Amino acid sequence: MDLSGLGRHTPSTIADAPREAAVLAPVIRRGGDDHLLFTKRADHLGEHPGQMSFPGGGREPSDGSLEETALREAYEEVGLLRDEVSVAGRLDDVQTTTEYAVRPFVATVPDREYHPDESEVAEVVVLAVDDLVDLANYESERREHPEYGDHRIHFFHVDGYTVWGATGRMVVQLLEWTTDWRMPAEVDRVVDPDADLPV
Repeated sequence: MDLSGLGRHTPSTIADAPREAAVLAPVIRRGGDDHLLFTKRADHLGEHPGQMSFPGGGREPSDGSLEETALREAYEEVGLLRDEVSVAGRLDDVQTTTEYAVRPFVATVPDREYHPDESEVAEVVVLAVDDLVDLANYESERREHPEYGDHRIHFFHVDGYTVWGATGRMVVQLLEWTTDWRMPAEVDRVVDPDADLPV
C-alpha cells in the first residue's frame, strides 16, 4: 500500500448528519506485507451486531475532534495506544443507514497482539491486503434501498470473514487510493431490496 496516495485526494465531508462518528483503519506491516485490522462486533450490540468494522464509534462531547474520537474508540475497543498510531490521512465521510456521518482515518500501527473489549468486540481480525485486492474474494450487488435509493453493496470474503456495508465502502476507497486495485465496473448481480445478503 502506498499511503502517500491519501494525500493526492481531497476527502468529501458530510456536515448535516444528525450524528457524527469516526473510525480508524489500522494498517499493520506483517511479514513484509500490509494488513488491515478489523473488529468483529459483539452479537449483543444494538447496531450492526456480528459485523466486521474498523475500530470506532460515536463522537462524545469531550472529543476535541473526530480524529480524537477515532483514537479514543480504538483504545477502548482494542487497546491501541495513541502514541502507537501514525495517522496518514482520511477517506470520504460515509453516510450510514443509522443516520451517522462516519469519518474514516487511516493510520499505521504496530504489529502486536490486540485485546478486544468484550463488551463491544467479539474478535480482533487482521486480514492481508493481498487477499482483499484479490478479485476472487470480491463480489458486489445492486439493490434499491427504500430510503436511499439505488446503491451498490460490496463484499470482501477473506479467511472466513466477510467485510461489507459501510466498512466495505471504506475498504473500496482505501484500496483504490493506495493500491492498483480498482472496483469492477459491473456488479455481480441486481437483487430485490429484501433479498438475503451473502454473509
